[in-house]
Amino acid sequence: MRLAAFGIILIASTVIAVAAPSAPPEPVVAVESRIDSDAERTRLVFTLSRPVTPKVFALEGPDRLVIDLPTVNFQLPQDAGRRASGLVKSFRYGLFAPGRSRVVVELVQPALPVRVGVEPMPGNVAAELVIELRRADRPGFAKAAATAREQAPVASSSAGSTATPRAGDDRPVIVIDPGHGGIDVGAIGIGNVHEKDVVFAVAQLLRAKLERSGRVRVVMTRDTDVFVALNERVRLGRQANAALFVSIHADSISGASEVRGMTVYTGSDRATDAEAARLAESENRADSVAGVDEPETREEVAGILDDLTKRETRTYSALFARTLVGRMDAAGKVNKNPHRSAGFRVLRAPDIPSALVELGYLSSPSDMQLMQTAEWREKATDMLAGAVLDFLEPRIADKGRGTEEFPGLMRLR
Repeated sequence: MRLAAFGIILIASTVIAVAAPSAPPEPVVAVESRIDSDAERTRLVFTLSRPVTPKVFALEGPDRLVIDLPTVNFQLPQDAGRRASGLVKSFRYGLFAPGRSRVVVELVQPALPVRVGVEPMPGNVAAELVIELRRADRPGFAKAAATAREQAPVASSSAGSTATPRAGDDRPVIVIDPGHGGIDVGAIGIGNVHEKDVVFAVAQLLRAKLERSGRVRVVMTRDTDVFVALNERVRLGRQANAALFVSIHADSISGASEVRGMTVYTGSDRATDAEAARLAESENRADSVAGVDEPETREEVAGILDDLTKRETRTYSALFARTLVGRMDAAGKVNKNPHRSAGFRVLRAPDIPSALVELGYLSSPSDMQLMQTAEWREKATDMLAGAVLDFLEPRIADKGRGTEEFPGLMRLR
C-alpha cells in the first residue's frame, strides 16, 4: 500500500551503521507503546530500538488499520493494546511472516492516518514510530480500503514443512495444523497463556511421534510462530495430497470456567449446536484478526460445490472423529458432547478427511493446569497418534493402491 494514498508524510530517520556481513543486525525491539487522544486526533506511538519503514493500509469489516513492519521483537506489557482510547478500540501485534511483523488496529469508527512518522529520540538511542489518526467519513474510508485490497500483499508465507517423498515412498500424508500463530494468538487463558503456544507444542510432539512410527509422512502448516491464512492452510493440505488433515486448538469461553474437556469437530453446512456455531464463527475470524481480507478462492468454491465428493469426505471425517472419541478417555477429561460439527473454513477441503481437535478450554482452571504439564501432553499425543494410525491403517497396509481403500475420494486437481 502506498502511503501517499493517505497523504502521509514520512519523517526522515537517522542513518544507521551497516553491520558486517557476517553479523546481521539484531531485530528491532519495541519496548513501549502509548495512545494520546484529544477531540480531533489519536496518536498511536511505539518506542523502538531503531527506526523502521512502515507501510499502512485500511480494511473494512470490521474497520481496521494495518501497519506492516520489518521483524520487530515486541517486548510490551501484557495488557498493551487492550484498552480503548480515542479512535482506537484496541490493537494487537506480532510476527506475520518470516521477516515481517504487523500491528492491527481496531477502530472505534472510520479513521485514516494523516501522518506516519519515525522520529529519532534524544541521543539517537531509540526512535518513536508515530501514527496520527483523524476521523474519516464512510465513503473515504471505503475507498482507502478498496485501494488496499487491490494492492494487498500475499496473505501469509508458506511457513509449513514439506512432504516430498523419496522414490517409491507412497506412505499416506497427514497434515497437522497448529491453530493460530504469529499476530493471531488465539484464545488467552489464565496467566496470559496463548492458545497458539499451547497447540504448537502439542503439534510438534504429535509430529515427532508419528514420524518415529515410520508409517506416515507428516506436513505441518506452520513450523514457527507465524500467521498462516485459513485458505493457505487448506491449500497446503491439498498440495500435500493429504490423506488426513487435523487442526489443533484450545478454546476459551468467557464466564464458563466449569466447561472443560476435549472435543473433536468436523465440517458441516449447519452447526450441530449453538456452542459449535460460536466456535466456528470465532475460528473463521482468524484472517480478520491478523489484518487479512482474503475471499475464498475460485478453486475452493468449485470444490465445495461438488456435493458427491463433499459428502464422502465428510463421511470419512466423521469416521476419524469417532475413532478419536473412542480413544479420548485415555488422555483425560472428555467434553460431555465430544463430537460436534459446524462450518469451519479450515475444514473445507472437499477431498481430504478433516477434523478440528479442541484439546480443552483455556478458560477452565482444571484444563489449563493439565495442558501445561508434560505428562498430559504425552498422553494426549499418544491418543492422537494412535487415532491417526488407526484411521489410516487401510492405506498403510495397502500402500500401493492409492486411494482405493477410500472409494470415491478423488483429487480435484
